[in-house]
Amino acid sequence: MQCLTTALRHHRHYQTIRLLLLRHYRPHKIPNPPSPPKPPKPPQRPQTFTFHDHTWEDPYSWMSQLNDKVSMRHMDVYMEQEEKYTEAVMSDTERLQSKLQSEMAYRLQVDLSTPPLRYGPWLYYRRVEEGKQYPVLCRRLASLNEGFISHKSPSAGFDFTSGKRIEQKLLDYNQEAERFGGYSYEELSEVSPDHRFLAYTMYDKDNDFFKLSVRNLNTGSLCSKPQADRVSDLAWAKEGQALLYVVTDGKKRPCRIYCSMIGSTDEDVLLLEEPDDKVNVHIRNTKDFRFVTVNIFSTKSSKVYLINAADPLSDMMLVWECEALTHCIVEHHQGYLYLFTDAAKDGQLVDHHYLLRTPVGTSSGQRIWERVFMDEKDLIVEDVDFCNTHLALILKEGQKYRLCSVPLPLPNGKEAFNLKELHPCFLPLPKHVSQISPGPNYDFFSSTMRFTISSPVMPDAVVDYDLSNGKWNIIQQQNLLLERTRILYGTASSSNITEHSSTTKVSYATDVEDDNLWNDLSEFYACEIFDVSSYDGALVPLTIVYSRNNKKENQNPGLLHGHGAYGELLDKRWRSELKSLLDRGWVVAYADVRGGGGYGKRWHHAGRSIKKHNSIQDYIACAKFLTEKGIVHENKLTGWGYSAGGLLVASAINYCPDLFRAAILKVPFLDATNTLLYPILPLIAADYEEFGYPGDINDFHAIREYSPYDNIQKDVLYPAVLITSSFNTRFGVWEAAKWAARVRERAIYDPTRPILLNLITDIVEENRYMQCKEAALETAFLLKIMES
Repeated sequence: MQCLTTALRHHRHYQTIRLLLLRHYRPHKIPNPPSPPKPPKPPQRPQTFTFHDHTWEDPYSWMSQLNDKVSMRHMDVYMEQEEKYTEAVMSDTERLQSKLQSEMAYRLQVDLSTPPLRYGPWLYYRRVEEGKQYPVLCRRLASLNEGFISHKSPSAGFDFTSGKRIEQKLLDYNQEAERFGGYSYEELSEVSPDHRFLAYTMYDKDNDFFKLSVRNLNTGSLCSKPQADRVSDLAWAKEGQALLYVVTDGKKRPCRIYCSMIGSTDEDVLLLEEPDDKVNVHIRNTKDFRFVTVNIFSTKSSKVYLINAADPLSDMMLVWECEALTHCIVEHHQGYLYLFTDAAKDGQLVDHHYLLRTPVGTSSGQRIWERVFMDEKDLIVEDVDFCNTHLALILKEGQKYRLCSVPLPLPNGKEAFNLKELHPCFLPLPKHVSQISPGPNYDFFSSTMRFTISSPVMPDAVVDYDLSNGKWNIIQQQNLLLERTRILYGTASSSNITEHSSTTKVSYATDVEDDNLWNDLSEFYACEIFDVSSYDGALVPLTIVYSRNNKKENQNPGLLHGHGAYGELLDKRWRSELKSLLDRGWVVAYADVRGGGGYGKRWHHAGRSIKKHNSIQDYIACAKFLTEKGIVHENKLTGWGYSAGGLLVASAINYCPDLFRAAILKVPFLDATNTLLYPILPLIAADYEEFGYPGDINDFHAIREYSPYDNIQKDVLYPAVLITSSFNTRFGVWEAAKWAARVRERAIYDPTRPILLNLITDIVEENRYMQCKEAALETAFLLKIMES
């Protein structure tokens, strides 16, 4: 009984304490989540502009006033604020960025060395030494090492049998970086025909031009002359005893040709000076080094002259001229000149290039150029290359690429041939080829030619084709199935397929069905092509790539690439950094809009200048196709554009901001009106041809209508955008800064859809690991926005 009383007493005491505690208890407050970082607000200094019949106000024009020290100090502060804002917004993705960067770096091609290229008696190649940022240019005699395979090990340059060093280092670009302030970027590099000298140009960042140097390959020392600044072209003459080079003016216009005798103390001779600031000069060697061709062109005319390489100081001979700007490449083969051009015929514009020929000795007044090939429906000659015994042709049949060789010399006495009459040897290619790029192919007297074969579902393959028998070797290709690089010498070759496939002479269909020969990834990633109807009925090719394991109807996020300018091919090559998106269920798409290349001159012209809106509408049509067909979820579509492609994507966003969830604009062209009217960086005639001449009132109105900066909608929700730019980009960083500031000012503010500006350094382009870091940031940005 006493125990029970004691228990009750303790219980009442416990209850009293509990009530006291509850009386003073305050529930623990859950802290509010930190407020999202606020975007920078640069000062506005409205300035009024009037041109033609239009007046407009620009509150951020001060950002481009490079000569105003006060403005530039404000710009420095603003750029620092943008950098901190981007870091703050992306701070929650640091672990993701690190993971993505590791993924991408792991996929990088381990061996940066180039496969050896035979030129005369030598094998030339570049290799990267351990711990060095830049490569070394090397060569070795092919006769000493026919079985040359390894070029990444220092011991590979030593023949232990003979006890002799067989590798010769020609140029160490790490030492060149010391000459040019820690930065090494080569624009041109030409070995002389006698293999005694190397002429090359290096970028001088402090002065913003390319500097010419000539190095004696026997001694390794620099020649005292020529040494010239602002050099844009090189060509050898007199079997390597003379060098011709082109110098640009202060506006980077190539305008003067000089001839320098190697080893001579005489002043370099001025061969040509073009005073007209609308005319440009370009030179190149024919592949047999018999001639130097001189192209003199403007928007109104094109001319080609020949210089006899054996006597470079003799008069130039005019061999071709036409009205209007045209693409003209002249080659020489056994007494004939061959011209590859897209010039108008009989006053009518042509859609594609064609090949002409004429005897070299004909006088200018009597010269007649004859067609080499008859026109064939749906078969287009995209490019040509010559060697002593064969002509190589890159063809396009519909949307499909072909590669073939034709024996030389061509028969005489006939004006034009049907291709089949010449018994072409069609060379094997993988499926889904998006581009075929000829290699340097310096050796005119070798029937083996090198090409790089690109595909959206295959890492680039460097392939040597023997044009005399159709045999082929993949000599370098990354094997992503093993997530490492392997250098292939003879592993995938013509010996792996039937003789019939490799030497087909009639059928145009010679794809190699065994994808394993090409390290093809189509087993894991699908590639499909659609024809999308644009607003006016034009059919726009749309290529999509996706993971076969992760494709789900109407659920996948998507990334739509576009460019559509200068008649340039849209880059649809496999890019290993995109694998991180594909493996996470993304669809990667490519819109071949008008204004771009690959579909003829008319396709290019239909998307430039006053027709630039066609490019934008094509891109929008492809974007809508992806969502309407359920290929991409309607709220998960993103855009991607580089340079002029940035203008395309930003303009599409202005038209349809609700169509995109996010976008990435890399060094974009955004302020078209002001850049074309008041260029800060030099523009060339091709830029105005592409985007319009503001002096023409119709062009001016078209520019005003598509210019991204001038057409940002007010009180509308814009997608999240990550802009990357640099102070040294062709389209200045002020364009990106002005656009970002104005979108934030005019559009509806939503912290889940930030507008970010990320500045990249000059070394990103040359440093693969810095590229991985930038790609990881872009990918993390897209993933973050999709999850928000």
